[in-house]
Amino acid sequence: MRKIYLYSTLLIILNLGACEDWLNLIPPDGLVQEEYWQTKEDIEAVLMGAYYQFNQIDEKLFIYGEIRGDLIARDNDMENYIKNIMEGNIYPNNNLCDWSEFYKIINYCNFVLKYNPVIHDLDQTYSEYKMKGIETEAKFLRGLSYFYLVRLFKDVPFILSPTESDDIELFLPKTDGEEILESIKADLLEARKYVTDDYGSLENNIGRVSKNAINSLLADISLWNFEYEDCISYIEEIEKSEIMLVPSGQWYSIFYPGNSLEGIFELQFDANLDQNNTLYKRTYTEENYLASTTTTELLSPIFAKEIVRGDGTYRGTDYKIWKYCGSSADGRTLRPSSEQSSANWILYRYADILLMKAEALSQINRFDEAIDYLNMIRERANVEPLSAPQTPEAFEDIILEERAKEFAFEGKRWFDLLRMGRRNDYARKHKLIAILIKNVPANQRLVLASKLTDPLGWYLPIEDKELERNNNLVQNSYYEGY
Repeated sequence: MRKIYLYSTLLIILNLGACEDWLNLIPPDGLVQEEYWQTKEDIEAVLMGAYYQFNQIDEKLFIYGEIRGDLIARDNDMENYIKNIMEGNIYPNNNLCDWSEFYKIINYCNFVLKYNPVIHDLDQTYSEYKMKGIETEAKFLRGLSYFYLVRLFKDVPFILSPTESDDIELFLPKTDGEEILESIKADLLEARKYVTDDYGSLENNIGRVSKNAINSLLADISLWNFEYEDCISYIEEIEKSEIMLVPSGQWYSIFYPGNSLEGIFELQFDANLDQNNTLYKRTYTEENYLASTTTTELLSPIFAKEIVRGDGTYRGTDYKIWKYCGSSADGRTLRPSSEQSSANWILYRYADILLMKAEALSQINRFDEAIDYLNMIRERANVEPLSAPQTPEAFEDIILEERAKEFAFEGKRWFDLLRMGRRNDYARKHKLIAILIKNVPANQRLVLASKLTDPLGWYLPIEDKELERNNNLVQNSYYEGY
């Protein structure tokens, strides 16, 4: 990050750049390892490696959160493996079934958590307060990685210790995803006692783990688990802080320059420091990802009378996604050339938190409170308020639409739809299927609808290479025989 990456990730990159297997991690084993773990700078360098690795997968986070939803249009320039995922033609040899990048992050964090107390004993300048703060960051990044893995694959290996030697193969079976998420929540609840909110600059405060970031992840996991009271309680902690919505006239500052008033946790990019994202090129220059017809209907002034979000989410003339390439919401003014690859990847912002709370409140029949939170977002977008529907299902439809408008192309849509489809023992599975098949050609809709009938098909298969490498893994049952 701008920041904090420069000195610390250089060491990580020099040691890791040539490694092709995710098990090959620094520092090496034996004597070199003993020599490596000496000071607090060593432990922080590995922690920065975890942040750096998250930045390296910004496009994958976009793909995982959007490509199976309904807001992205199919494009002839897309790679075939992405088109196949969009059309439901998913096989274990698809590149997107490779989970190794998340496990790299997890392994960095596991190194930090193992050697953090060792460094505390060796380095007299390493305070317990600082040690606990580093531990908190590692637990958050590890927890966030597992949250992605569980939502994408359902059940995955749950690894809590580092792989310290290239010649030791760590082959674990899958752990139930619900069990993993419960463990993560317990970790985060303990860790948030020690987190700091002040890293010395705005970029670091939003680019590193804070108490608001931890409570956001706890709320997100709770909502995924349908633990509504828990979700509400974590969000109430965030509401006690000084975080606020960006005023409507400044809405686009969320994306340019980023780190706005409502930013909670953002992956930091700065092209001036050669810390580049991939989404400018992929959404503007190469046009690999374009807004779908569903998006244009949701956000077009003709249909939605949107003033803020409709002007700044995509460019209506050619359906280009504007959040990652523009410097204003006008659809004309591009980022300066020196900043074209500097758009942050936003994982949590305050609007997301407010709509999470609206959803949780509506599911426990507190409709009047829920609509107040939803209307905060609509007021900021300069659109008229809504009155509260009196059933959870009707409110869910409104929430889904509002979240689609507010967070289009921010990696939220697929997980929002999946959460709706899973709720109440798949009671609204048909609604999920109806939404998804609208985004495919008419001659493919019956086939895709049939595939989506089994909820296990909503998750990805384990990559074939992983199955070959680890005999303790069992393929997700939907994909057996593929």
